[in-house]
This record gives sequence, structure tokens and C-alpha cells, in this order.
Amino acid sequence: MQPTSTLSRFLPYQLSLASNAVSGRIAIEYRQRWGLSIPEWRVMAVIGDAGGMTQRDLTRRTLMDKVAVNRACKGLEERALAERTPNEADGRSHLLDLTDAGRAMHAEIMPLAREIERQLFDGFSQDELDLFRSLLERARSRAEDLDGDDFDRQFGLK
Repeated sequence: MQPTSTLSRFLPYQLSLASNAVSGRIAIEYRQRWGLSIPEWRVMAVIGDAGGMTQRDLTRRTLMDKVAVNRACKGLEERALAERTPNEADGRSHLLDLTDAGRAMHAEIMPLAREIERQLFDGFSQDELDLFRSLLERARSRAEDLDGDDFDRQFGLK
């Protein structure tokens, strides 16, 4: 019997491996077909889902380092997939939103991402998927609660 203290049984490690495997599998497709990096796709996906937002909000929503978010935003802008507009709510910041070309690309990628998701989780019941999503959300929320201000500092939000 294997001891429970081994790395392979450490839940944060298992989450990291699963996340990297799933993200990496989908990333192969959008990197080969559209030349997008993982951070660029994450930014594009969030904006495509929620609409224009500041880089600070993107950092908070994606949980990526602010430098990675900045590079992703610049990359999307250089390819004319996203553009900045003044933020009327805060004159010191800008909102990043998808251009028509960015929205078109997002609309092409999402069905592919959903199909890969379907293939990855084929064999899971709907109840299992609902429970899995709920547990992931609880773990993420708990991590934020435990970190408090450190969480915001880690991601350059304070």
C-alpha cells in the first residue's frame, strides 16, 4: 500500500497536473490553428464571455500574473484581435475588448473547445460533472479566502 503523503496523492499537485493536461490538450488546437498562446486564449475567452474589461479585472478573472496578462493583451492588440478604449468609469485605465476579427476567431474556437471538453469528459455522468464543477469552485473560493490580501498581492492586484 502506498503512503498517503506521496506527491501523487497531494490534491494541489493532482489539480495542477489535471489542469495542465486539459489546458495543454486544448492549447494544441488553438496554437496550431490560430497561433494563440494559452494566456492569449484565456484573455480572449474571458473578454468573449464577459465583454470589455480592464487589465486589472482580467488579471483577477484569469488568475494569471499581471505581466502575462499584459503580454497577452499586447499580443491580441498587435494582431488586431482586441483593442483598448477609454474607461469612462475610471479615466486612468482602459477597457480591452475584442474587435470584430477577435469575436469571429472566438466564435470559431469555442465550438472546438467545447468538443474537446466533451471528449475529455466523455464517460462522466451529468451529476458527476455538476459535482466536479461545484467542488472546483469551492476549492478556488476557499483558496482565495485563505489567502486574503496575499492573494491580491500575488497576482499584482494591490
